[in-house]
Amino acid sequence: MAEPKLAPLEPRLPEPGAELDGDQLLDAFLDYSLEIGLELYPAQEEGILEIFADHHLVLSTPTGSGKSLVALAACFRALAMGQRAFYTAPIKALVSEKFFELCEALGPQNVGLMTGDATVNREAPIICCTAEILSNMALRKGEHADVDWVVMDEFHYYADRDRGVAWQIPLLTLPRTRFVLMSATLGNTEFFVKDLKMRTGVEAALVSSDQRPVPLDFGYCETPILETIESLVSQGRCPVYIVHFSQRAASEAAQDLMSTNLLSKPEKQLLRDELADFRFDSAFGKELKRFIPHGVGVHHAGMLPKYRRLVERLSRKGLLRVICGTDTLGVGVNVPIRTVLFTQLCKFDGERSRIVSVREFHQIAGRAGRKGFDERGSVLVQAPAHVIENLGIAAKIAANPKKKKKLRLKKEPERGYVAWNAETLTALRDGTPETLTSQFKINHGMLLSVLSRSGGACGDAKQLVRQSHESAQNKRRLMRHGMALFRSLVEADIVCLTAGGAALSEELQQDFSLNQALGLFAVEALASLDETATDYAGVLISVMESILENPGVVLMRQVNVLRTRCLAELKAEGVEYNERLAELDKVEYPKPEAEFIYDAFNLFAKNQPWVAGFNIAPKSIVREMFELGASFRDYVNEYGLARAEGVLLRYLTDAYRTLRQTVPDKFKTEDVLEIEDWLGAELRSIDASLIDEWEALQCSESDSESTAPAQQAERPHDITHNRRAFRVTVRNAAWRIVRALAIQNYDAASEALLAWCEDDTICASDGQGKLWTSQRFAESLTPYWTEYDALLTNADARGPSRVSIDETEDIWTLRQSLSDPEDHLEWSFTFQIDLKASRDANRVMLTLTSLGSTG
Repeated sequence: MAEPKLAPLEPRLPEPGAELDGDQLLDAFLDYSLEIGLELYPAQEEGILEIFADHHLVLSTPTGSGKSLVALAACFRALAMGQRAFYTAPIKALVSEKFFELCEALGPQNVGLMTGDATVNREAPIICCTAEILSNMALRKGEHADVDWVVMDEFHYYADRDRGVAWQIPLLTLPRTRFVLMSATLGNTEFFVKDLKMRTGVEAALVSSDQRPVPLDFGYCETPILETIESLVSQGRCPVYIVHFSQRAASEAAQDLMSTNLLSKPEKQLLRDELADFRFDSAFGKELKRFIPHGVGVHHAGMLPKYRRLVERLSRKGLLRVICGTDTLGVGVNVPIRTVLFTQLCKFDGERSRIVSVREFHQIAGRAGRKGFDERGSVLVQAPAHVIENLGIAAKIAANPKKKKKLRLKKEPERGYVAWNAETLTALRDGTPETLTSQFKINHGMLLSVLSRSGGACGDAKQLVRQSHESAQNKRRLMRHGMALFRSLVEADIVCLTAGGAALSEELQQDFSLNQALGLFAVEALASLDETATDYAGVLISVMESILENPGVVLMRQVNVLRTRCLAELKAEGVEYNERLAELDKVEYPKPEAEFIYDAFNLFAKNQPWVAGFNIAPKSIVREMFELGASFRDYVNEYGLARAEGVLLRYLTDAYRTLRQTVPDKFKTEDVLEIEDWLGAELRSIDASLIDEWEALQCSESDSESTAPAQQAERPHDITHNRRAFRVTVRNAAWRIVRALAIQNYDAASEALLAWCEDDTICASDGQGKLWTSQRFAESLTPYWTEYDALLTNADARGPSRVSIDETEDIWTLRQSLSDPEDHLEWSFTFQIDLKASRDANRVMLTLTSLGSTG
């Protein structure tokens, strides 16, 4: 077997124990730049020199001007000096992209990744992570954190209303660390240069340049968007990234392009070859599989990470003509494109519709133009759709004045619209990015992190507020708010006051956190629950879910599905039209335990003044999934969430983290721990692409013997590894069929069995080749319904006394008793689960072998 190949910079690292010479390290890095054919821009060279001089660096240069190489210089220097460097980015997609880039340059054994829901090689000397990961580490460890260098990519997020504090905290708490702050849209940076020097006593340099390697031209389009795209393709101005401001619009635009011929036959064959081993194993995956062979990609945060990475990879290989995406393009994800096409210049920011800011426009527009491929990049903006349509109408009237009476001009949209025109484009193009403003805030999670320090005390938290970049007035307000939060932690027995100061309760788990704003409410509410109640685990999950942010698209789909079911029932009952409308208006998404949660929260809020402005949000997603026995895939199909798989994945990830870290261990019964294990295993089975690619890099050998990790067939996650979680998953599969049988929905029972087997008819048979059709289910249960008038699905019916699993090495046998009203328990069904087949398929492969009475 060949020796593992070294990454390009590894041979330039000094031998262990060798005397370190900064000039030699600089020469080694510059030699590397020459070797890979890079001629440094003046700003790049100046930035690299400042890093090797051991100075802080504020780097403000346009997109595509080589900031990544400067960041690599910082990581290389840290690695060579035996130090530790952190590379932070605002979104997980960019973190994973930088992770793989650094793996290829510095060697996978030297680089780790931490994003909150994915961790790889966490002890590595170079760590790629989200800004929040580093922020939490800085709060917990302060100046003693093992962080020598920090590269903060997309530093303009410092001014983000919701997340900006995560970019500020490391600057306040890591005085021994060198910082590299980078962005194409920093605006005025004088404050940060002075602040870094003042806090650390180390020189800080500003390197700024307007030089773009690929100049841009700008244009305003008044033709229908499909005509605009066809024109760009015919002119060879591809790839085109079409910018939408909603995920739904991006996916719909991709569908609209299916009738446009963008690729030649040989190009289509190249794409088919590239996709041969890729697993499109989710609802949206099947949709994306239709788009890509036409040369059309989709890219937005609602997609699973593996699909985003696939689109990025195909784009880098020049195999896609058009990418329909959202403004995630502006966050620095490496999707090389020739033309950026804005579908509009207004967006909804969560509170109101507005014209995009100068910074937002420049972040997205700056992605146009590929160095080494394009002489120029293009940035185009579509006129509003109604304006374009009205121009067409005006042209028809001019050609035939008689049509004036028949044709009516279109009105502008009444909602979600702010007018823009060519002058708006000019103002954005020529504008200067807005000055970055501090968004410092304090919450329970921050206090707990500071108090968890060795020797931590209230003084550390007060010092954090005093050192913040806020005005004196805001600091006084934050100090009062912080004291109110601290008192609430003491009252909840989470923080104990001792002679030595404040300390966290010893009863809490090691990784306990209150990163959710209302985490403290959840802890207090859980203390009032009865652990002996049969529905205790379900109520606990409902309380936990009530403190999570609402995933709007998921809740909206719940309402839509429930309204559809309600309408069908009302029609079947012959309810009048107006009454039907009135009943449909009452339909809400599921809110189990809502009365208890609202009452508990109102009582909590009376004693906690800091709660003003926060709202509790009862909902049921994790609980409903578990009670339905639904997998991630089942739930996506149940509610039509194909285009929001990423949204559901993020929600489930937040729920799992909250269940693990915010729910104290003392409240976790065996049932709760089973749900926790099941949810964790479900998340790991959804998308393990990051770990797979890193392991492929680790195992790669010589160029001739290795397969590029991006081209390797995906290796299924071993869903049987965690046996307790797998048992829950198996029981969920059986329970999903019980629920369908209970309402005599035999079609659903048959479909559920096929869904678990992914239409594998052999798997969906009884092991003797006879399929479990809806008719067979109905015939098998006819004797049951003759004797009983109901099949129970309450907590007792699902309890451990109703199910048994006989486990062997290769085959498990599950027996599920059916709960009748008389509690005779004479009816049951039996499943066999093939563990090897389940591992290979990355889902439970079960066979229903029998269903009937044992009496």
